[in-house]
Amino acid sequence: MSKGYLTTHVLDTYNGKPGSGIKGSIYFFEDSNPKKIADFILNVDGRCDQPILENNQFKIGKYEIKFYCGEYFKKFTKLSDNPFLDDVVIRFGINDNNEHYHVPLLISPWSYTTYRGS
Repeated sequence: MSKGYLTTHVLDTYNGKPGSGIKGSIYFFEDSNPKKIADFILNVDGRCDQPILENNQFKIGKYEIKFYCGEYFKKFTKLSDNPFLDDVVIRFGINDNNEHYHVPLLISPWSYTTYRGS
């Protein structure tokens, strides 16, 4: 069993607050096909209450997190039916499943950035 785990944190830079209520999904790639593992909704601090993945689910390989940010920003802005950013997809690899991987997202209706956090 691995000792590592995966977490995320979303900050809404448009409103200057955590991305509370943003929905997301996590996928694992088997061969070249993404397989959905779980869905999540971020809490009032823009985080999940528990790690997204841990223990036997947290394995070495390629992952994808999809954040449904267009749905979130429609609550605050008058986005068109085709917003500039809708779903934000982050693909990343896990090389050591005994480490903590943190995938933060800074988001606005027009831009985003991510990095491997701690």
